[in-house]
Amino acid sequence: MQRGSDLDRDLRKLEADLRKLEAEYNMFFAGQLPRPPWETRTHVEQTITRLERAGAIAGTYAERFRLQTLQSRFATFVDLWDRGLRAREEGRPGPFARKGRKEAAPEPQGDRVVFVTVFSEPKEELDRLRELYERITDVRQELGEAQVPFHKFAGLIREKVNAFKKRGAPEVAFRVTVVDGKVTFSARGLKGTPEA
Repeated sequence: MQRGSDLDRDLRKLEADLRKLEAEYNMFFAGQLPRPPWETRTHVEQTITRLERAGAIAGTYAERFRLQTLQSRFATFVDLWDRGLRAREEGRPGPFARKGRKEAAPEPQGDRVVFVTVFSEPKEELDRLRELYERITDVRQELGEAQVPFHKFAGLIREKVNAFKKRGAPEVAFRVTVVDGKVTFSARGLKGTPEA
């Protein structure tokens, strides 16, 4: 039987592995990796299956809740990634494609997807919120654009997530791109809600 402290350590490792997998998919869809990160994804799936069994036997309520949250996040990402891969295979724009451009067309120099992430409760996902802010800040600095204070940025993310939730989207995907030398930032409600 797995002790609580072991399960807590494994959950922290799973969180780190999920962040790594998210980063690898971001790199793949941005054209920086030649193929999807299947090995990392399989490892995360196996870890979740193993921890489901361990959590059901020895986990505290808080640990089981954390595991369920990570499972939900992983399932949401898998849906997003699979839709992106399907769209790419079918030659149509998907959730990672820039508007107005064909997927197969070569990118002009400097145009790129910088970062993609998903939020359901930004107040509880501060690490991801901070990472998104840092990515945008780095790109804005690189392009000589004015910086936005973190509290204003965090407020904007919360407003967007709340607006999509009112329209029935439990989670919202945010994408940061550089197009024609400018930072663009878009939000899309998952589960088929309209784009902002």
